[in-house]
Amino acid sequence: MTEKKNLPIGGIITQGGTAHEYVTGGWRKLRPVLDKGKCTSCLICWVMCPDSAIIVEEGKMIGFDMEHCKGCGICAEECPDKVKAITMKEETEQ
Repeated sequence: MTEKKNLPIGGIITQGGTAHEYVTGGWRKLRPVLDKGKCTSCLICWVMCPDSAIIVEEGKMIGFDMEHCKGCGICAEECPDKVKAITMKEETEQ
């Protein structure tokens, strides 16, 4: 018979709205950069971002929550081909 072990709970989001407390942006190798002059605020990036790291105010995309962005690049990939307002840069680049 296998002995039951008591292990501490770790990495579990126990209730809605608590994921914001987990700062995960330190995992990032690439970061998104917005060209505000090109952005049409279609908000496809906001819909597709798995980390809710797109900041929207008054219906316009204004930037990124870099504390939660993991640098996956989905926002840049999903930005429409005719726009391409988001590019991914190495974290070390300015």
